[in-house]
Amino acid sequence: MTEPKRLHVAFFPWLAFGHMIPFLELAKRIAQKGHKISFLSTPRNIQRLPKIPPNLSSNINFISLPLPQVDNLPPDAEATIDLPFDKIRYLRMAYDSLKDPLVQFLETSTPNWVIYDCFPYWLPPILADLGISSAFFSIFGGWTLTFWASPSLAMIDGDDSRFHPEDFTVPPKWIPFPSKVAYRLHEAKRIPHRFEVDKSGIPKHIFRSSVSSVMASSDIIAIRSCFELEADFLRLVRELHGKPVFPVGLLPPLTLDGNGDEDDTWLKIRDWLDKQEKGSVVYIAFGSEVDLSQNEFTELALGLELSGLPFFWASRKRNDYSAELPDGFEERVEGRGMFWTSWVPQPRILSHESVGGFLTHCGFSSIIDALYSGRALIMLPITFDHGLIARVFEDKKVGVEITRDEEDGSYTRDSVADSVKLVMVEEEGKLYRENAKEMSKLFANKELHDRYIDQFVELLQTHRVGCTESPVF
Repeated sequence: MTEPKRLHVAFFPWLAFGHMIPFLELAKRIAQKGHKISFLSTPRNIQRLPKIPPNLSSNINFISLPLPQVDNLPPDAEATIDLPFDKIRYLRMAYDSLKDPLVQFLETSTPNWVIYDCFPYWLPPILADLGISSAFFSIFGGWTLTFWASPSLAMIDGDDSRFHPEDFTVPPKWIPFPSKVAYRLHEAKRIPHRFEVDKSGIPKHIFRSSVSSVMASSDIIAIRSCFELEADFLRLVRELHGKPVFPVGLLPPLTLDGNGDEDDTWLKIRDWLDKQEKGSVVYIAFGSEVDLSQNEFTELALGLELSGLPFFWASRKRNDYSAELPDGFEERVEGRGMFWTSWVPQPRILSHESVGGFLTHCGFSSIIDALYSGRALIMLPITFDHGLIARVFEDKKVGVEITRDEEDGSYTRDSVADSVKLVMVEEEGKLYRENAKEMSKLFANKELHDRYIDQFVELLQTHRVGCTESPVF
């Protein structure tokens, strides 16, 4: 029997750490199977990515593509975390300008596959001309892809006519099964770059048009998900887009070791956590790219103070971020509250026995980290798909959303305190705590997620371009 060939797989993620990290996690798992990985990004981003475990370093090569200079883009800005939101469009322009060096790499290195993100609409035709197989990898769940389905393929009874915020507060008409996945009105109002007007004068959503283009041109669609979590949505993605759809599993942490050693940061954090009672600590984090307004920041802080519970708040400040803690806050919560302003090993913190719940912005990676360790969720969705994710996991009863004004999304210190106490200590919240622990059996099921990767790698080795069959797992 012929031995399966060793693959060369190239990864080309969007320039946001919320994208690069899941791409790197998938790359590491494919490298574990003995395949060669080329991970393409810009020099500064590569320097800031997590270290590769020594056992994988020989199979993963980082390929630096210098980011072209673009007007209005600061010289050191190579990722969305480096920029205020209104300048990210210039990063998109620079990203598109990576086309020529990327083509040069593809022509000289000839990978078997390129796994790419949602924005390089220009890449699939290049790969087709070069005879290289292509996979669109979605860091978004199937629920997000179906909500933002391609109108050219998804509509059975007409075009997607959703242009007003109210249109996004109900599930789209092409979802044939009961679903609560939709935006609240205040979320729909703040969806970034909701619409632009094309040459014909018709409003067009930038994300929807980009994803539709790359999905339509890819050989396959890979999704960070699994059938055990969302079978209906995954099957619907395939039906709507007419493409083979392959969930690759949830890509839970390969290790809880952070940077791989007992670094000073973790030792200091662990020392503080060790002094707290089991299950008593609320962990708060909003990722590296979410900004709260000063009022939101203040009400959150005062709500944590009002709850009376111990908390660990990881708040990494962006370059343009200026919200400040209320006067005297740190003094008043001294001993029961820790406010940390640099990188933290999130999976390690969530796995510590003193942590009982996670107050989160609902980024998918953060949700996975929390449920891997069975931590109940206190949800405060901020932007893009966070609201959709919050609906999914509220429906699964592993957490609650902080009550907010439906029109403007504002919340109060009382609503923060009430939600935190409900999930952490009240009898009514016992359901969420128990369900989160039960769901960890799925999220931390190494054998299950390894099997998804095995099947995905087998597909990469055997898939015939043009084949439209999806595997049944």
